[in-house]
Amino acid sequence: MSIDDIIAKGVAKAVKELYGVDTDPSTITPQTTKKEFEGNLTVMVFPWVKVARKSPEAVGKEIGDWLVDNEPAVASYNVIKGFLNITIEPTFWTSVLEHIAQQKDYGITPQTPDSPLVMVEYSSPNTNKPLHLGHVRNILLGSSLCRILAACGNNVVRTNIVNDRGIHICKSMLAWKKWGEGATPESTGKKGDHLIGDFYVLFDRHFKDEVKQLEAQGMTKEEAEAASPLMQEARAMLRAWEAGDKEVRNLWATMNSWVYDGFDETYRRMGVGFDKIYYESDTYLEGKAKVLEGLEKGLMYKKEDGSVWADLTEQGLDHKLLLRSDGTSVYMTQDIGTAKLRYQDYPIDKMIYVVGNEQNYHFQVLSLLLDRLGFKWGKDLVHFSYGMVELPEGKMKSREGTVVDADDLMDEMVNTAKTVSQELGKLDGCTPEEVDEITEIVGLGALKYFLLKVDPRKNMTFNPKESIDFNGNTGPFIQYTYARIRSVLRKAQEAGMDMTGFTGVKPGEREITLIQRLADFPSVVQEAGRSYSPALIANYAYDLVKEYNQFYHDCSILKEEDPAVRSMRLELSAVTADTIRTAMGLLGIKVPERM
Repeated sequence: MSIDDIIAKGVAKAVKELYGVDTDPSTITPQTTKKEFEGNLTVMVFPWVKVARKSPEAVGKEIGDWLVDNEPAVASYNVIKGFLNITIEPTFWTSVLEHIAQQKDYGITPQTPDSPLVMVEYSSPNTNKPLHLGHVRNILLGSSLCRILAACGNNVVRTNIVNDRGIHICKSMLAWKKWGEGATPESTGKKGDHLIGDFYVLFDRHFKDEVKQLEAQGMTKEEAEAASPLMQEARAMLRAWEAGDKEVRNLWATMNSWVYDGFDETYRRMGVGFDKIYYESDTYLEGKAKVLEGLEKGLMYKKEDGSVWADLTEQGLDHKLLLRSDGTSVYMTQDIGTAKLRYQDYPIDKMIYVVGNEQNYHFQVLSLLLDRLGFKWGKDLVHFSYGMVELPEGKMKSREGTVVDADDLMDEMVNTAKTVSQELGKLDGCTPEEVDEITEIVGLGALKYFLLKVDPRKNMTFNPKESIDFNGNTGPFIQYTYARIRSVLRKAQEAGMDMTGFTGVKPGEREITLIQRLADFPSVVQEAGRSYSPALIANYAYDLVKEYNQFYHDCSILKEEDPAVRSMRLELSAVTADTIRTAMGLLGIKVPERM
């Protein structure tokens, strides 16, 4: 039982005996006492002031006296207005440390057969370009969220929807046919997704040239874009694809397979994966069928031009187009089709979509439509809405080829990690193989941590140089502290030092602060799962590392002469290292044993 639970139950018993009121301990949430006040944990007593018919200070004093007399874990207390600040008996913190050390997967709630099934959709790339920095934030948020939800005891299905059809795909295909000269990933030595992305950019350049020429002949920009022979060819190719034209479909399948190979390579390096991948080319017809089914049931309506709509005005929204007059589907229809297939494949209890905040309205509508069409989780679907990520130079544009490819970004991060580490002497004595392994871990850890430490709802600017800093709130700072602790533990092991036999040792202030921070970890994991925020885990890891470094600075470990105290400090170091590794693991970040 955690110290929070012990205090909550103690307060509930006190309230029952003092005022005759039954209080559920789960409604009592002790908080870490603010640093400017004396104490370890603080409980608000306002809920019982009315029934006690006494001032908040008097109620706090009565509950505090009861705890000192009846709860061995409580050493003393003070009351500031309606806040009861409780000081825990110092030797009790030793038992808390022992309790944490005995748990194999501390902070992790195991799944059971009755655990809810949560499906998380993330990545959602187009097959006309490689993954870029914007995708990276999406993928890292989604992957980390899956780990956190699983750590909270949920069964989790990681899923992806690939946007593999549409005019943007045809642009790359047409450019390859016109100017590709049979290029393949093998013949060019390029990853498939990069190769196809080049043709997407090439199409846009030729298209802009055509538009300029037509504008010079007196057309408006809109007229020129509509009249562009190149765009007309792309639209004709899309119609041929939708009609099942064999040649177009074969080229589509071939070029998409190149892209998928490229994506898989990027995903592997990032350390992410999926349990099930869906493809828009499969789901759009399913969505169309589901919408027509809804039309038959009177859930949708048809206009005179044959287009199908949903009336959402009663829900405070507008009318939503679901099928165009020519019978083709829109994105909303495709999402309905994907939902149908997913619901057939899995008994989903909750569906979470990791998609940028520019799609907030889309998911409001989707939720209402899925509920209307009978999907039990539709009304409660979660849009994990996150802000955009930019570089210091500004926004990125795929068509103009100004995006930062995920692969190039990872290469840059690893190279920067190598340069900075060597300058600081962090890699002295390492073999070339160890240098490569460590810098890969540090570079990718810096990237992941920098993107995940920010509240997901906020827009952010990613600065590669800032993220590699070995000081401050960065991945390398946390990784280096972990490696430092592992070095201390190796030296202790080599010297034959014991990490047991410290029961009853009275820890000092630094040790108590660190143990209390460790004791917070399970509740931080649960809160990160409830609020869908990997940033809570990231910043917990940083705070824990800061506390350890202060402890390391103030308290001797290997040179401590009292064997029991030394054992406690070694165990405290080991538990801290394990918790750092678990926390960073929830972010998808590895920690090196040596640095």
